[in-house]
Amino acid sequence: MALADAYVQVYGQLPEFFKKISDGEAPPHFTTQHLKDLGFTSTNHRAIVPLLKALGFLDGAGVPTQRYHDYRNHSQSRAIMGHALKEAYSDLFVLKASPTQADKALIEGKFKSAHNTSPHVAKLLSNTFFALLALADIPSNESKKTATVESVPPPDSTENHDSTKVAHDVHRQGTHRPSLHYNIQIHLPATKDIEVFNAIFKSLKEHLLE
Repeated sequence: MALADAYVQVYGQLPEFFKKISDGEAPPHFTTQHLKDLGFTSTNHRAIVPLLKALGFLDGAGVPTQRYHDYRNHSQSRAIMGHALKEAYSDLFVLKASPTQADKALIEGKFKSAHNTSPHVAKLLSNTFFALLALADIPSNESKKTATVESVPPPDSTENHDSTKVAHDVHRQGTHRPSLHYNIQIHLPATKDIEVFNAIFKSLKEHLLE
């Protein structure tokens, strides 16, 4: 579980800032000078750097990560931010799967208790989170259970042969007239006279077998 403790006082400018980094190239190192080059010259803007690290956009040395580069793809930037928030603020999503402004008091209370902060800092942490949330598409828990399509091997030759044989038999039965079978039972008399038996079997041969 995780709950980032990085915040900015200029949270209202976060949409503009993230648009700037998505439109420009990633620097070798993200420094306060790069912030100034982007037009964020106030000392209050410096807190953006540790926020980027908390979100996984920068490593500990300030080098842009793959997440930073992926965010620059406009078609997936909201999804990338969503995954970043799920990692950095996972404790909040345990409380509310889809936080809204109506949950602000709950979110502030979580920041205050988790980081033992003042109400003012808890409010800044909450405002920073909600400013980022507006830039994100949060993945649901169901999306993690990716519906992987398992490759089903083709049936072996034996199965193919059997299925073909069944289909052929069904077709053959459907296109030919059924054959009739007779079951004849003979009850022999209780006698020891061999001539009686000879006469019976001779009659069977003449009338049935021939």
